Amino acid sequence: MRKKSFQRVRDALEQTFPERHLFIRSGGETQGYILSTGKQFGLAVLATVGLTWLAMSTGAVIFMAISSGNGPDKQIMMMKAQSERWVADRQARLDVLMQQNEASSGSLEQLAQTVEKRHGALVQILKDFKGVPGAATALAPGRIDETLPPVERVYAVRAEQERMVSKAETFAKSRAERLRLAFRLAGLNPGAYAGGGTGGPLLESKDSKELAAFLNVDQGFAERIRNAALNLSDMRGLERSVKGMPFARPTYDTRMTSGFGVRFDPFTRRPKNHFGLDFAGPFLTPIHATAPGIVAFAGVRNGYGNCVEIDHGNGFKTRYAHMQSFSVKPGQRVGVGQRVGAMGSTGRSTGVHLHYEVWINGRPQNPARFVKAGDYVQQN
Repeated sequence: MRKKSFQRVRDALEQTFPERHLFIRSGGETQGYILSTGKQFGLAVLATVGLTWLAMSTGAVIFMAISSGNGPDKQIMMMKAQSERWVADRQARLDVLMQQNEASSGSLEQLAQTVEKRHGALVQILKDFKGVPGAATALAPGRIDETLPPVERVYAVRAEQERMVSKAETFAKSRAERLRLAFRLAGLNPGAYAGGGTGGPLLESKDSKELAAFLNVDQGFAERIRNAALNLSDMRGLERSVKGMPFARPTYDTRMTSGFGVRFDPFTRRPKNHFGLDFAGPFLTPIHATAPGIVAFAGVRNGYGNCVEIDHGNGFKTRYAHMQSFSVKPGQRVGVGQRVGAMGSTGRSTGVHLHYEVWINGRPQNPARFVKAGDYVQQN
């Protein structure tokens, strides 16, 4: 019987004082507080005790003044008015507190809407990272504790959004810097290959204020989205250029036996320019295209023996010489890594090997730089 009575009292208290949420915004930050049934009941008891004490004190003072017969009526009225002001002030503060509690549900809804809008903006920037090496791992979202109260869970989601846009900005910037270094390793100016990246509304907006209006988010978050988009655009342009560069290796499981530059000719024993790299390996070792392009020549050249030349566009050409055989024909389009022939010792050669050259606008380049740059790019 006692348990039922206690439960009825408890239910009545929870109905009279339901759990409420209070949000206070200060300095650009919002803090949430939870007023449980017990806390509200305690505040009500304290307020009641305070009001009762004030009323009793006022009554006692008035009674003593009247009993003594010494205080004039004017003094009694002043004391009564002062007492009433105290009571009214305490009641006004209590009313404000109750109104804030009642408005807390509306504040929570507004916060949820803000988080939802930010999520839409975040999705727009993250989808552009699809296919970028290492992006899936680096930008993996964190887990939100589902056991958290609703208010705390909303704040956790917002914090995760801040973390994700920061990671996107950092990842794009660091990836772009890695690609720039690869171009420098190859002896190229990265600034000449950085254009033509990601466009769209994230970059078309003139400033963060305009972008904030377009995305329907706060200006601070829009500024971070814009910075990430700028870094992503730069990175995308470099990524697209890298795919057309002869950065891949022409053979695998082979060793370089002769470098680029002046060397002693193996036939004349005199100094002579060597315009490529020599890779030694077993007979019929597969030879691969180091970048996508169109076969410009496949046949026999004086001194080179069986030879394949590929035009990669933008002034880039590669040559593969001393081959035993070739498996492509002029005019054929090839992809990076596609087999173009097999290693041999045709032409002016002293043993089985591949002679590999890289040319830019008719000038021979050191292929070792491109091989080194390609190995660096492959490191995520």
